[in-house]
Amino acid sequence: MRGGLLLSGVICGIWALLCLITQALVDPPLSVLPTVGIGVVLTVVVVLGYSSALRGPRSSRRAPMYRDPGGGVSDLAAAGSSVPLRAGLTPDAARRTCELLRPMLSGDAVAITDRTDILAYVGPEAGHHRAGGSLQTKVAQRAAERGRTVTASDPGGIGCRVEGCRLQSAVVVPLKVGTRVIGTLGVYQADTPPPPRRLVEDMASMLSLHLELAELDRDRRLAAHARLDALRAQINPHFLFNVLNTIASKARTRPEEARELLLRLSEFFRYTVRQEGHFAEFAQEYFYVRTYVSLEQARFGERLAVRYDIDPQVLTSRVPVLTIQPLVENAIKHGIGPKVAGGTVRLRARFDPLSRTVSIRVSDDGVGMDPAVLERLLGGRARVLGGGEGGPGAAGPEHAGVGLQNISERLDALFGDRYALSVTAPRSGGTVIDIRVPAQ
Repeated sequence: MRGGLLLSGVICGIWALLCLITQALVDPPLSVLPTVGIGVVLTVVVVLGYSSALRGPRSSRRAPMYRDPGGGVSDLAAAGSSVPLRAGLTPDAARRTCELLRPMLSGDAVAITDRTDILAYVGPEAGHHRAGGSLQTKVAQRAAERGRTVTASDPGGIGCRVEGCRLQSAVVVPLKVGTRVIGTLGVYQADTPPPPRRLVEDMASMLSLHLELAELDRDRRLAAHARLDALRAQINPHFLFNVLNTIASKARTRPEEARELLLRLSEFFRYTVRQEGHFAEFAQEYFYVRTYVSLEQARFGERLAVRYDIDPQVLTSRVPVLTIQPLVENAIKHGIGPKVAGGTVRLRARFDPLSRTVSIRVSDDGVGMDPAVLERLLGGRARVLGGGEGGPGAAGPEHAGVGLQNISERLDALFGDRYALSVTAPRSGGTVIDIRVPAQ
């Protein structure tokens, strides 16, 4: 700030001196244009040549960098999800982690093992400490068996199986997931003193944390796959039975319509069976929903009306598969089905380019839903408007069914806290389900 004020003062002085010289001391005085031109040139020269607070120092020298003794742990923590072991305790991840840790720990050799075998070893004596082989040192075996740090200050303490091994000292720390030992981190020295025990233990704790997160991620993925498989297997036999009955009733009187319904039924099941992965384009899910609705409309006739309000921008967004159709199915089966006069189901979808989210709403004007059931099934996610307890025809616990609860759990596994799901029961009746998920 002080440098900026000084520069401003210098520029003002230049212009004052320039006006004094060109207008008072020079005879005849210079015209305005040459005076301004000279002033601009002098100002540019001063600004470019002045090392001020606005420009920063002109020197290209870098500030010296200092590294604390435990900087390796800080570096590893800063690496975050890029740490190789974040993907799990595999030989390739272990090798890359050893290469990353060796300069951090200033060790001659770094090894990562599971409870029985060497997963990776980087450093001298790699000829017999081979990846894929069994543990070669007693110090590593003791650390894995006892579940605590073991140190060795001489070759006898290391206990290598190969005579003449040059390793002189070691610090070996178990790697744990919870209280379960799954491997070890070992730092070995051939010519220099071993690193501080605390430093290796801190590094092992950091790696254990990444391994625990990797296991949690794997469990979440398996759970998400299981829930998706459950949704795929949840084709309601009553739905299939009713559609086949509808087709059979039209086979004699309206054979072309019956044939068209059979083709749509085959498309419906083909999409359910062949769709892979957890995400699909909204356009595909939308087509799947419309196929399902066409089959239900053939059965319900004029009692079922469906209205679509789809933002064209949302069609190319990727959304979780088998998310929209179960909601529409619930609206038809539990909302409109029990209502003698029938009703309308509405599907609305929007894309928000600012937040990069997709919003989906499925609503019906059917018999409504018991708020207590929603509160129990969705664990507090339900939001009931109007404070009613549902009419006499309100659906029981089956209304939300396996599908709605499964969708809630699957979205939680896929997005964590980055999604929103709410179920509302308006005063006017019916049910409204809103979902907002990140666009993929």
